[in-house]
Amino acid sequence: MNLLITDVTVGDRPGRAVHVVDGRIAWLGDAAEGPSADRTIAGEGALLTPAFVDAHVHATSTGLALTGLDLHSSSSLAETVALVARFAQRSPGPVLGTGWDETAWPERRGLTRADLDAVLGYRPAYLARVDVHSATVSTALLDSIPGVADLAGFSPDGRLRLDAHHAARQAAFGAVSPEQRRAAQQATLDAATALGIGSIHEMAGPEVSSADDLAGLLALAGERPGPLVLGYWGELAERGGLDVVRELGLAGAGGDLFCDGALGSHTAALGSGPYVDRPDTAGTLRFATGQLVHHVRTCTMAGVQAGFHAIGNAAVAQAIYAVEAVAAELGRPAVRACRHRLEHVELIDSVDVDRMRDLGMVASVQPAFDAAWGGTAGMYADRLGVERALAANPFADLADVGVALALGSDAPVTPLDPWGGVHAAVDHRTPGSGLRPFDAFDAATHGGWYAARAEHPEGPLAVGAEAHLALWATDQTLSAVLAGRGRPSCRQLFVHGRPC
Repeated sequence: MNLLITDVTVGDRPGRAVHVVDGRIAWLGDAAEGPSADRTIAGEGALLTPAFVDAHVHATSTGLALTGLDLHSSSSLAETVALVARFAQRSPGPVLGTGWDETAWPERRGLTRADLDAVLGYRPAYLARVDVHSATVSTALLDSIPGVADLAGFSPDGRLRLDAHHAARQAAFGAVSPEQRRAAQQATLDAATALGIGSIHEMAGPEVSSADDLAGLLALAGERPGPLVLGYWGELAERGGLDVVRELGLAGAGGDLFCDGALGSHTAALGSGPYVDRPDTAGTLRFATGQLVHHVRTCTMAGVQAGFHAIGNAAVAQAIYAVEAVAAELGRPAVRACRHRLEHVELIDSVDVDRMRDLGMVASVQPAFDAAWGGTAGMYADRLGVERALAANPFADLADVGVALALGSDAPVTPLDPWGGVHAAVDHRTPGSGLRPFDAFDAATHGGWYAARAEHPEGPLAVGAEAHLALWATDQTLSAVLAGRGRPSCRQLFVHGRPC
């Protein structure tokens, strides 16, 4: 394809044009000097930028929330139960939903299976808490899971964490038909297109989806113009994780490879004392350190990027230690070349920030977490106390020492919202912890490609770079949009130079 996008503002420079040939940027300059092309798109002064990359997504779950029972806006237990009842009346089959968060509810407690059974009767239901690391399930679903009462994290009231939660999630999503799954994935890709997201990093794994789910998503994304899907598989090498990576041609062996859980569910592993509101626990490390070392070693020797879900500072330190141990064995250059990545990194000790930099590791972070739960009176403060809460998500500390950042949403935990993520990274609830506006935008665009080891060395708007671009319905410069916390709508997304 030979395409000229003309009369656009690129960055802070109006009157520019971009020439795309065979999916790559072939020329960038003044619109008056633009070369001829088979097709010309008149920008009419609109802003043209690199397309966003959402570096952490669960496409099927996101699509099910977009098309089904989304409880993110529920403001009370009573409202949540009423929404579940109404949804069940119009939707046959198992009841699947996500997004409830009891921390601000007046009842000050979460859902129980008694709440669900009262409105659903004996009907399978799985309702994930907002962090998707715990859920409440109905009696009918519990009865369908052999041995669930013997698993870690089981509670008779139907509120499940840890292994019991993983078993329940597998049972619930195993009931989703192939047609429902494809429709959900398509809804996610359509939503991403409308938001100017040119690529998503799909964080799959045996505990959150399946290899078939991931393969279906990759196939669907390849059938029509739209966001590129870069797949990650979160399973240890000792359990065959690299076989899936090779078979499906994935970007890495990591993503949601759970070293711990989540702060909201009291399962993130803390190295700084127990939870304030649950002094009986400091969370849980899910793997022995030797297992992580073996995984990183196997990945590094194969030239494959490893990655880990690590939220609490104990889990972060454990994952970094594993990478450091392999660097001592195989050499730092081999480890740095792989750009092993950590997802979330909500709590990290200052010494580990420097260790991440030295090991060439990438931090895949979600600024919307801070916007939703940070500050002196949010969920972080409830769980951790104010001092630890204000130290969470230290984006500036990571960026200032040179740790590469990639921004994502962890949808459906927080919605697909790239401009919102950029602004949340800047307007951090802890003074001094936010990013500079252009650094945040870079982390939401170029940072995603860097995290996947697929960046152009001279940047996303350089000649020779893949033409993954977004044209925005605004005549403002990028500086003005960032300064005004703007959220312009996407007029046109281009992936490999093809309009989507």
